[in-house]
This record gives sequence, C-alpha cells and structure tokens, in this order.
Amino acid sequence: MYMDIAKDLLHFIDKSPSPFHVSNSMKTALIYNGFIELREEDSWKIEKGNNYVVTRGGTALIAFSVPNENAKSFHITVAHCDSPTFKVKENPEIKDKYYTRLNVESYGGMNMQSWMDRPLSVAGRVLVSHNGYVVPKLVNIEKTILTIPSLAIHMNRNLNQGQALKVQNDMLPLYGLSNSKKSFMDLVAETAKVNKNQILSHDLFLYCRVPGIIWGSEDEFISAPKLDDLQCAFATFRGFTTGKKEKHISVYTLYDNEEVGSTTAQGAGSTFLYNVLTRIANSLGLSYDESMAMTARSFMISADNGHAIHPSRMDVADPINRPELNKGIIIKYNAQQRYCTTGFSSAIFKNLCMENNIPTQIFTNNSNIAGGATLGNISNTQVAIPSVDIGLPQIAMHSAYETAGVKDTDYLVKAISAFFE
Repeated sequence: MYMDIAKDLLHFIDKSPSPFHVSNSMKTALIYNGFIELREEDSWKIEKGNNYVVTRGGTALIAFSVPNENAKSFHITVAHCDSPTFKVKENPEIKDKYYTRLNVESYGGMNMQSWMDRPLSVAGRVLVSHNGYVVPKLVNIEKTILTIPSLAIHMNRNLNQGQALKVQNDMLPLYGLSNSKKSFMDLVAETAKVNKNQILSHDLFLYCRVPGIIWGSEDEFISAPKLDDLQCAFATFRGFTTGKKEKHISVYTLYDNEEVGSTTAQGAGSTFLYNVLTRIANSLGLSYDESMAMTARSFMISADNGHAIHPSRMDVADPINRPELNKGIIIKYNAQQRYCTTGFSSAIFKNLCMENNIPTQIFTNNSNIAGGATLGNISNTQVAIPSVDIGLPQIAMHSAYETAGVKDTDYLVKAISAFFE
C-alpha cells in the first residue's frame, strides 16, 4: 500500500511544476468528484451534506465538507504549495555577445548550489488580454530549456572550500545563444496558445526537471523536487478525500507563499481561512457567539516537512530527538513558539495516531541552531485554534532535489483520513 501511495506522490509532483498547477489540479479533481465551486466575490449558500471548494489568487485553496448532522466543530488541515525556486522577472532576457540568459530573482531560502547543472524549465501563469478582460492562463514548458552552469574547478581552485553565490552574478539560467531566433516570451506565448502581444504580465517560476524516483538497496527512499511541502500537501489532500467527514465540518487548506513569510493574500498570515470559516458559520445560521464557540472547539493540523537525521552531519541535530526516515510522522516542538505545538495539541495528535497504529517521532532543533517557522503559528494569528505542527522527515530540505522515506507519506495519509472521521 505504501508503495502505491509513494508512486502516486511522484505522479502528483510531476504534474505540479508551479503552485498554480498544484491548486488547479486539486480543484479540478474535487469538482469532478462533486464539490461545488464557490467564489469569494459571490454570496454563499452553504447546505448540510454538500462539499465545496474556493480558491484565492490562483494558488491558495480551501475545500470543505459539511455533514448532514449538526457539526459542533471544525477539523482543519493546512499545508503549502510553494517551494524555494527562482522567479522570472519582467523583461526577462539578458543578451550579450555570446549568450541569452533569463533575468531571475530568488524565491525563498534555497540551497542555490543544488540548482546548478540541472535540467530546468519554466511554469506558472500568464495574464492575457482577451475580449476586453484580463484572463489567466496556465503555462508549463514541458521540455528542458534552461540550465544554470557552474564554473569549472579549473577556473576556481578554491571551489570546494565554499563560495558565496549571488543570484544576479552567478545564478542566471542560460536560455540560448545570442542569436537565438525564438525569444523566451515567444516560447511562453506559443505554450499558452496566445499572441505574445496579448500577454500583459506573468508569474513564472523555474522548476527542476529531474524525475522523481524510488530508490535504495530495498527501495526505501523517495527523491524528487519539492518534497517540501508537496509531500504533505498531497498526503493531507489524499487523507481529506478518503476520510468519512461525518462528525465535523472538515476543512482542507492549501496556502501559498510560506517560503517567503506567508504575509500575502494567499498566505497563512491572510484572512482567507478566517473568512471561509466565518462565512460557513453565517450561512448555516449560526450566531456570532455560536460560531466563536464552534471555532474554540475545533482542531487544526499544520503539516510541513521537517528534518530527518542527516547521514553525514548528525552533529547538527538534537542529541536526543532525531527523526528517522520511514519511522513515522514527526511532531514539532519549539520553545520560541516557531511551531504551534503545545502539550495539549501534541497529546491530541499522538492519541489519534496511537488509536490508528501510526508511528510518530519528536522533532526539536539543536538548541544552538535556530529553526524556521511554519504555517501553524502564523495561521493562528488570524484564527486561534488548538493546533499541532507536524510533518514528514526528509533530508536535503530546500535543495532542488530532496529525499525522504518511501513509507512515511502513507502514514500521514492514514492519520489525516482518521482525523477527518
């Protein structure tokens, strides 16, 4: 079973070259399975026994199911659809006497060295003019058109002693020779099936085209681009769709822009989740007091990958709490409240997993190394709900190509399916 889930994850990642594609594929699947699409700009009429989906900004997505019986609380999961990458700037081409490169800027805190000498392409969306309207169109150039060439060690003998990489100097991807006949925007327009003059603007990102694989002496590893956080986004989505969703109002939340701080209209720091929960309660006829009580009785699982013990640098991990690949879901703790886990919320999640025979592990940072924040505590600034920060263990986080355990995705699918009881 876990191997089938792992293969499904790789297929999902392969079809998700940008956050726009992640959200669109999920929305399409939900609508195909009977979910009703809502728009934030319309009035809502929510009815018991129905399922709904709403998106914001083309990337953030919330799906929810209202049971036939009166629900007393929300059960919520959150994950994010973005990963560290490079964003293509407006007026993207830089030409010199020899080459054509793309003008890009970094998105998120990445391991830039890992992006060098990889087959790369571009995906995202373009905004086009059509009959007087601005219309978004998804774009995925499904061929290798770029690479970021490293400097040969012969020209920098200190290369392996480490170097400071600068995006504008070192990381601009090579697109073609200086006399290339087809410009980058010509190729984008051709892919989008529009005239180049129709393109008003774009949100385009680089992605790594190295295929995801299952590997190891016993097929115990899975490697792919963007495991952080598409592994959790996929697993929580699969758990949401397979759960019974009969006892609570079940809410699946997919945020964008976690890698750049979440303080956007599509991020965990936005009012998106608060607005949706409020509109659900209002449409079901609950008073303000009743909706606040319902929120207080609710529970949220924030799912974002975490660090497994590294084979070469075990010294940077906590000396006791050292998550291993294929040993289960990690529960994240941090005294500085970078994670939202409390003793109460961790106990609730541990109990859920114990009842369903799902292994869990503990993650804490080495006390000398500051860790990153994630979705739960940021989302709680808008909607204060008892919450736990969890994830799946991986190595090489924020590399262009990451590695995790082949079994762990299935553990999270089962936990979330049980959560959405």
